[in-house]
Amino acid sequence: MEIEAKKFSNKEINVTYDPCICKLSGICAKELSHVFSDNIIPWINLNQDATDTIIQQIKKCPSGALQYIKI
Repeated sequence: MEIEAKKFSNKEINVTYDPCICKLSGICAKELSHVFSDNIIPWINLNQDATDTIIQQIKKCPSGALQYIKI
């Protein structure tokens, strides 16, 4: 069974999360928990911080499961 990547957007970026490659390190939720939550659905809320801050956090993802594209 293949699991598709999930997409989240705000007015500036599209963020994708691929659960198939995620290593569950939790860096995103530990360092930017108001954007990346492990207990609220949807678990990514891009309206909770500045886009540049979110991009910097995505760049720290060790597995590459989180990616972004500027709109």
